[in-house]
Amino acid sequence: MQQFTDTIAAIATPLGSGGVAVIRISGCDAISCTDALFQPVRGSRPSAMQEYTCSYGYFINQEKEILDDVVLTVFRNPHSYTGEDTVEISCHGGRFLSQKILRTVLANPTVRLAEAGEFTKRAFLNGKLSLTQAEAVADLISASGENAVRYARTLRDGATFRKISEFSNLILEMLSDLAVWADYPDEDIPGVDSKTLGAKMQQLLDDMKQLMSSYDYGRILREGLHTVIAGKPNVGKSTLFNVLSGCERSIVTEIAGTTRDVVEEQIRLGDVILRLSDTAGVHQTADKVEQIGVERSLSSLEQADLVLAVFDMSAPLSEEDHILLEKLPAEKTIVVYNKSDQSSADFSQNALFHFSPVETVEISAKHQDNITALQNAVERFAARHATPAEDGMIANERQRVCLKLALDAVQEALDALTMGLAFDAVTVSLDAAADALLQLTGERVTDKVVDTVFQRFCVGK
Repeated sequence: MQQFTDTIAAIATPLGSGGVAVIRISGCDAISCTDALFQPVRGSRPSAMQEYTCSYGYFINQEKEILDDVVLTVFRNPHSYTGEDTVEISCHGGRFLSQKILRTVLANPTVRLAEAGEFTKRAFLNGKLSLTQAEAVADLISASGENAVRYARTLRDGATFRKISEFSNLILEMLSDLAVWADYPDEDIPGVDSKTLGAKMQQLLDDMKQLMSSYDYGRILREGLHTVIAGKPNVGKSTLFNVLSGCERSIVTEIAGTTRDVVEEQIRLGDVILRLSDTAGVHQTADKVEQIGVERSLSSLEQADLVLAVFDMSAPLSEEDHILLEKLPAEKTIVVYNKSDQSSADFSQNALFHFSPVETVEISAKHQDNITALQNAVERFAARHATPAEDGMIANERQRVCLKLALDAVQEALDALTMGLAFDAVTVSLDAAADALLQLTGERVTDKVVDTVFQRFCVGK
C-alpha cells in the first residue's frame, strides 16, 4: 500500500441546489482535522468514533460559528474506498453552503483540494482497485442506460481483471515451462512439447480475440450507436429525426432538398443511446451545395453503426431509391417504410427482394404511428453486439491497445514455434505479451498512463 503524506478534500456531489451535499476527506489527517470542526449532539469526536459509524452534530468554523447541522461518517483504513482514513460530511445541499464547509476544511494546512479522480486514483495505488476496475467507476458515473450501468457495475466488480488474469496465468505457466527446460537442460526434466505448447497458444489467441470483439459493444454503450437516417428527398427523414429527438432540430417542409447538410443529435431510444444524424436526401442534382450534402450523406453510410433507410410508401420506388439501395450496408440497415397512413397500391415491398436488411418496420413519422416497433427493432439490433457482462469487456481505447499488443505478441510466439525457431524467440514474445497484459490491468504501468486515466474523472471521485 502506498503511503501519502497529504490529505485531500473535495465536494463529492454535483454543484448546485439539492437535498444533500457530501464533502469527502481522505488521508492520514482526515479524521483528526475534523475534531475541531465538528460538535456532536451526542457521543464522541470523530477521532474516537468507530469505523463505519455516523454521528449527527454541528459543523463549525475556526471562529466557532455554526455553519450547518450535518451527519459525519468515519471510515478507517484500510477498510475505506481509498484505503485511507476517510471522513464524509453530509450537509444541506447548496453551492454556497457546501463550498463554505469545504473552504473551512481546506483552511487546515495539512489538507489540500483533491485533483480530478484523485480519490479513485488513491484507491488504485493502494491496491483497492485494478486499473480496469477504476476505469469502470468512471463508466458507471457516465452510464446513460440500464445496460451501460449493468456492464459498468460488472466491470467494476472485476470481470475484465479476472479474464485478463486468466490470460496472464496461462502465459506465465508457459514461460515457467520454457524457463525450467532452458535453465536445467541436464536434469531429468521432461522437455517442452511443441505440439502441446502450440495448442495452448492457439486457445489463448482464440480467447483473447473473443474478448477483443467486445470492444465494439463497449464503445456503443459508452458513446452510443452512430445512427444515420438516409433516404431520398422528402421521404420523411427530418420528420422522423424530429420525432426521435423529441424536438424540431431539422427543418421540415414540402420542398424536396430542404436538408442540405448533416444534422446531429444524441438521443435515447428505449435503453439504447443513438448519436443520430439526419442527412441530405440522396438524389441527382446540378446544385453544387446540394451535391456536397449528398456526397456527405453517402460517406456517412460507411461510417455508421446503424442506418435507418427510409422509403416512402405513398409512391413506388424511384431511381433515387435504387441509387440508395446500392450504397446501403445490408448488415447494419433497418428499412423504415414511412407514410404508412398514405400507403399507395403502387408501392410494393417486393421491390426490395434483392436487399436483405436487418429488419423492416412500417411507420407514420408524421402521426408518430408504430414508433415503438422501430424502437424495438433498434434495441434488437444493439443486442446483437452484446457480450455476456460476466465475461469481461474491453471498455476503452487504452485497454484495446494493450490487448492488441498482447494478442500480436502471442501470435508472434506461435509463429516462431511453428517455424521451428529456438524457444528463446518464443519466450521473448510471450514476455512481451505478459507485459502488455500487466499494463492493461495496471499492475505494471507508468505514472503518465495513470494520470491520463484519472484525468477524465470528476473532482470528488
